[in-house]
Amino acid sequence: MSNAFLTDISNTLAQIEAEGLYKRERMITSPQGGGITVGGREVINLCANNYLGLANHPALINAAKDAMEPKGFGMASVRFICGTQDIHRELEQRLAKFLGKDDAILFAACFDANGGLFEPLLGPEDAIISDSLNHASIIDGVRLCKAKRYRYLNSDMNDLEAWLKQAREDGARHIMIATDGVFSMDGYLAKLPEIRALADKYDAVVMVDDCHATGFMGATGAGTPEHFGVDVDIVTGTLGKALGGAIGGYIAGPQPVIDLLRQRARPYLFSNSLPPSIVAAGLEAIRLVEEGDGLRAQLFENAKYWRAGLEGLGFDLLPGEHPIIPVMLGEAQLAQDMAAKLFDEGVYVSGFFFPVVPRGQARIRTQMNAALTRDELDRALAAFGKVGKALGIVS
Repeated sequence: MSNAFLTDISNTLAQIEAEGLYKRERMITSPQGGGITVGGREVINLCANNYLGLANHPALINAAKDAMEPKGFGMASVRFICGTQDIHRELEQRLAKFLGKDDAILFAACFDANGGLFEPLLGPEDAIISDSLNHASIIDGVRLCKAKRYRYLNSDMNDLEAWLKQAREDGARHIMIATDGVFSMDGYLAKLPEIRALADKYDAVVMVDDCHATGFMGATGAGTPEHFGVDVDIVTGTLGKALGGAIGGYIAGPQPVIDLLRQRARPYLFSNSLPPSIVAAGLEAIRLVEEGDGLRAQLFENAKYWRAGLEGLGFDLLPGEHPIIPVMLGEAQLAQDMAAKLFDEGVYVSGFFFPVVPRGQARIRTQMNAALTRDELDRALAAFGKVGKALGIVS
């Protein structure tokens, strides 16, 4: 390999390190849960997307084990060649019913689902209007599509309407509004009622990535559309967060949309089918969610208690109702220093900084889950108070 090429890569890495932006991984040696083992130490875990605490739930583990003997370990194929089992369709239909849609289609991850959504459905004569804080997977999926692209300021309905007008004036055949249901760095919810109203006014389709909501937002856990009581046209989501925390994504929507995606969505056509064990565990996760009013109640009780505790200590928090509760710090190095010192105190968190969030908006993103106990939350609050004072963040 070219020495000049490797030198440039090394220089880039050195610059990332110098700017305090280098990301490091710690090795977990236990199952994912409210408490985990890292480097031989037991720590309280406040940074997983394990909202309902199902990642190490015995029912999911048993469902995955029980599926392997009759269904095998892997499919060794894509879906349309010889990679579709009966349980793949069962999970798709269960997801569609749970979300109130005609049908659903499975992907290896929601990143793939978003990456494969736009190009088959929209062409050069169409338009996509995307929220400025949408997940990277939506951004990449839009880039792969030949439709005209517009971007509106985060949750700014006046700006969205201005772009809807512009798209219509530009002669767009079809318009799709794309938004996260929950903006994961901030914990803010999209303004779905206002988005729906504008979409109806300008005859647009609404697409929502609900990865950080499916399973626990809304009366039955069906996500942000249910939470707001509005209908959206297309929903993408994941099995990798509240629904067990493994892997797998999906798109749910009208039957013709799902049928066309099954014919033309490239990540679906050219990626191996989900392993049977993951599919079986996904089915079990949906069953637990459908019976999981207690888990959802515990999750939001924990979130309320945690937010109040941090506010009482004097930390600067972003407002919200979601279990994502960011502690704002500003500088990347401060976020990394705080995460390291909290780990020393037995609390596992991660600092978020550029390019994940804008420069100057570094933070510790804490996330609640239903498996955390009140004792664990109290111990974590004590650690936050101690570290916050040591670093001069709170008095």
